[in-house]
Amino acid sequence: MQLFIGNKNYSSWSLRPWLLMTHTGIAFDEVKLRLGCTPESEFKQRVANHSPAGRVPILIDEGFAVWDTLAIAEYLAEKYAQKHLWPAAPLLRARARSLCAEMHAGFGALRNHCPMNIEASLPEIGARVMAEQADVRSDLQRIEQMWAEQLDKQGGPFLFGEFSIADAYFAPVCARIRGYALPVSETTTAYVERILGLPAMRAWIADALNEHDFIDFDEPYRKAPV
Repeated sequence: MQLFIGNKNYSSWSLRPWLLMTHTGIAFDEVKLRLGCTPESEFKQRVANHSPAGRVPILIDEGFAVWDTLAIAEYLAEKYAQKHLWPAAPLLRARARSLCAEMHAGFGALRNHCPMNIEASLPEIGARVMAEQADVRSDLQRIEQMWAEQLDKQGGPFLFGEFSIADAYFAPVCARIRGYALPVSETTTAYVERILGLPAMRAWIADALNEHDFIDFDEPYRKAPV
């Protein structure tokens, strides 16, 4: 299989299936494309060969393309049923899907005001955003509520006991919380550190730090280095 992804520093959507596959030992070839937003960019042209949506990630398996992170996760869960990527119990599986779907469709304020940027340390921006943006505070409160409920019910260390698609899905939020130094509870902080401390996550972070690629449209708070 091939997994097409964008820059590891910025591409939160790419992180989800990459982390899921790497952590659970699903073999794949990584195809990393430099993010681009114009129709003539190499990114848009190469992605268009596989997905009419024009975005990453894209999973290619035996010539068949699966795009969208949730579709990729479901495909992998069916193909590798023995890896139990969703919780085994039906009710827990339904709840895990609900949390992923909520993350997939919502939390636009947090995404827009705190885009993933692993290389950057932006605590001043985080403090300003939290002070000025009530919708970001609301998003963060809801995420903390979801996490706390699941960690309390399942006893950790992950949202549904063992690592699952749900944990991969919230990994970019963990990166945002650290990068913007968002104020969160001790329970949330401990969960963030567990996710960011996973060997696969550390590998992604190391690759992101080694990119040294400043992309203007993904940098709302900084200017390109001279």
